[in-house]
Amino acid sequence: MIVAGSGPRSVVTTASYEARLFGVGSGMPAARAQRLCPQAIVIPPNSAAYREVSQQVMAVIRSHIERVEQLGIDEAFLDLEGLHSPKSAMRRLVAEIYQKTSMRASVGIGPNRLVAKVASDAEKPNGFVVLTAEQARERFADSPVSLVPGIGPRTSERLGEIGISTLAQLRAAEEGSLTARFGERQGPALIALASFEASAEIVTEREAVSESRETTFDQDIRSGVELEAALRTLAYELAEALKRNQRSGKTIRIKVRLDDWTTVTRAKTIGSATNDYELIVEVATALLREYGPQRPVRLIGVGVTGFASLDQPSQLALPLETPAA
Repeated sequence: MIVAGSGPRSVVTTASYEARLFGVGSGMPAARAQRLCPQAIVIPPNSAAYREVSQQVMAVIRSHIERVEQLGIDEAFLDLEGLHSPKSAMRRLVAEIYQKTSMRASVGIGPNRLVAKVASDAEKPNGFVVLTAEQARERFADSPVSLVPGIGPRTSERLGEIGISTLAQLRAAEEGSLTARFGERQGPALIALASFEASAEIVTEREAVSESRETTFDQDIRSGVELEAALRTLAYELAEALKRNQRSGKTIRIKVRLDDWTTVTRAKTIGSATNDYELIVEVATALLREYGPQRPVRLIGVGVTGFASLDQPSQLALPLETPAA
């Protein structure tokens, strides 16, 4: 099964494990995924259903575990400290999630976030993996450096250029050489990642700092009139969402992706926080006109950042002046 839209530029949202065996993966163009696995059933995404089931699953989790940090729609870190038998507790939790929602869950248990995350991915679907940091180092020694969250494709490529392709090689690398190549912060951090050293802190609440809307066109757009029309529609959806969530922000930004995949952002900070559609669209349109894309546009988006509470009046910054003598 492949979950993807039907447009010419649709990408794969996700795919079943059976489809993944054919090379299908998230973010892949849907057309390519269907060529790789022509026998797959393609269904459109249903975000509303995903959110509903996610809420049900998270409710079950929170009924058992006090400290939960939700990451996106289908992942969470749980603080198991203080539980008499963490493994038994998690097995009971997984069983209840399936009983109440028909959803399977994979579990990774470890001394920190990094070990837990990699362990949870190790034996999907329906995995249940418990590892210490030392066990993680041994088990994944020959795995590619990209296995670890925080080491993306570009960093993996740069490491490969100096002969480092596995986590064991990265762990054994000279810190000085990595620092010289990646910087004083990233160099040592890469060794720490390869050693499965990370924080165990659970953040139970994450305060939203921005909200945005964007759209990818089925065909590249050259017309400024059409771009502004799309921007107005997105700005309206954004303003309505901000009002529903009682949010407002001081910085309005646009995002433009051209036909050659060049991505440009422009932003303007206004005097006080807003969620007003008219103001958002006015500033966003001015930013778009000021930028004036010189190539056809593939994607356009608008966002608001710098959130402030609607319960507190926004305060304008006043210039300080020296009293006249």
